[in-house]
Amino acid sequence: MKDVLLDIAIAHFGREGFAGAATRAIAKEADTAMSSITYHFGGKEGLYLACADHIATCLTERFETAVAAIESQPPASSAEAVDALCRLLRTFAQLMFDPQSENWSYFIVREQHSPTEAFERLWHGGMRALLDLAVGLIRQARPDFGQDEARACAIGLWGQALTLRTARATVCRLMQVPQLDPATADVLIARFVANTRCILLADTIA
Repeated sequence: MKDVLLDIAIAHFGREGFAGAATRAIAKEADTAMSSITYHFGGKEGLYLACADHIATCLTERFETAVAAIESQPPASSAEAVDALCRLLRTFAQLMFDPQSENWSYFIVREQHSPTEAFERLWHGGMRALLDLAVGLIRQARPDFGQDEARACAIGLWGQALTLRTARATVCRLMQVPQLDPATADVLIARFVANTRCILLADTIA
């Protein structure tokens, strides 16, 4: 019941924001009593923060296999670092096509625009470790990049996949499809990976 309540709450907070979401409506959709929110989370603010923790945990779980593979067998060359980063990027892009990520994205985008304690939980709960790993792989692939340049590169590479959620209508219109079907997803993800390889395997900076 607790996870169901969190998933429903994430959808409400994502659509309505913290101020607009009503705990009564959340409890009703979850088919539970209002008292269960107080019991499990202490109230609306506690529920909101628990939603951030839940998203962070789910994101970490999605990358668990890819991250474990990198940590158990660290890349030994620039080419292997590029391969590892492309696997991470592919995993992230595939997540953007997962229906479950829709409600997560609404919640996260609100926190991107107006950060609260919930953003700190998202950042420290999963985002930071993943992006730190990506930056490390970029620096291994491109030792000519300084720390800030590697971070900027990570933002650009990850941003490719983020458009699949944050600019979905534009992506669909440009790709001339009514929705992002599996065939279109394959084309987009392949291009994101190819872009990444071009950037990281380039001999010089354009």
